[in-house]
Amino acid sequence: MDITTHAVDGAAVMSLLPARPRLLALGEPTHGEDVLLTVRNELFRQLVEQEGYRTIALESDCVRALVVDDYVTSGTGTLDDALKRGFSHGFGASPANRQLVRWMRAYNDGRPSSDQVRFAGIDGPLEITAAESPRGALIALHRYLASYLDADLLGYDDQTLDRLLGTDEEWTNPAAMLDPSQSVGQTPEAAKLRQLADELASLLDTELPHLSAVSSPEDLERARLYARTAVGLLRYHFWMADASPRRMERLLRVRASMMAANLRALAERGPALVFAHNAHLQRHKSTMRMGEVSLGWWSAGSIVGADLGEDYAVVVTAVGTIRHRGVEAPPPDTVEGLLYTLPEERCVADARRLATFLSGVRLAPRESPWHGYAPLDPANLAAYDAIVFVKDVPEGPSWWPPA
Repeated sequence: MDITTHAVDGAAVMSLLPARPRLLALGEPTHGEDVLLTVRNELFRQLVEQEGYRTIALESDCVRALVVDDYVTSGTGTLDDALKRGFSHGFGASPANRQLVRWMRAYNDGRPSSDQVRFAGIDGPLEITAAESPRGALIALHRYLASYLDADLLGYDDQTLDRLLGTDEEWTNPAAMLDPSQSVGQTPEAAKLRQLADELASLLDTELPHLSAVSSPEDLERARLYARTAVGLLRYHFWMADASPRRMERLLRVRASMMAANLRALAERGPALVFAHNAHLQRHKSTMRMGEVSLGWWSAGSIVGADLGEDYAVVVTAVGTIRHRGVEAPPPDTVEGLLYTLPEERCVADARRLATFLSGVRLAPRESPWHGYAPLDPANLAAYDAIVFVKDVPEGPSWWPPA
């Protein structure tokens, strides 16, 4: 079967799209493989230099990412500090992420702010085993509003929030992920905090004409980030305290909603390259089984894709082998198996054209012996705009999973 491919570069990817999207989503099928991040870095460089893209956003804590953005735009802090404090999920340990941040700082040096590249995170302040306290986002939002609005509009001060928040350790208790009774997300104090966070977010909207006139666009943009993060975190903690069988589905939905809100904000700034796991960026519905319960939720990409239409494009990454993880050559009756027969080590394929070619061919979903890798499902090919294929993933620096 003749499969038309292109070199992995920005021009080739853009040629497969009807127009330049505000959000170009590049997914990866697994975390921790630096060769995939190196491909991403080169693609981002080309998109910046050839297509006018000015933001890259990763599957990382949206609040922590502000540390990296400050470093690459103004040189605040050091490279090591940006990598240590500016990433979540252990991603700051990646050599390829270090190269990305170093290149962004060098590119911005001496450029006006309007022409600088920016860094962002799309994830909430969430980890696999816990969620952050809402303190940071909530206090930052309150202080921003208190700087520009009369005290009687806010109705309460930092000390009130601090008393209701209690200790951060109560919020970040890892036992709460598996035991809802260990969560503080449905205490009377948490309920009051949800009300106050909602009121602050509403105040940010209703006072927008005044706030736009008296504060900088950058400070207002960050206040909006703090608002959606505080509201989202409190909602996430509420469902962590829920004991129903749908608890995990609710948590997955809240996380997807938080990611989608961050993606919408990026689209307003646009154009941006978004890099995350394929599952977060896909257009089709996500499913998972936990015991006897089947869970289903719409990913961040599917939510935003429904909003933006052609202004949202999805390019997924597929791989042939990850031998150091036990993933050997793919069976020939899988999508990866077909792509593996191509001579190129790396290439880009038109996903929709490929789906049309394969409409009469019976393909099977690939099964991975390693839980950390998610192969492509041939039933969803038409939902992608393009596929970046990396034939063999070599063993690279050992930084994943984080210690």
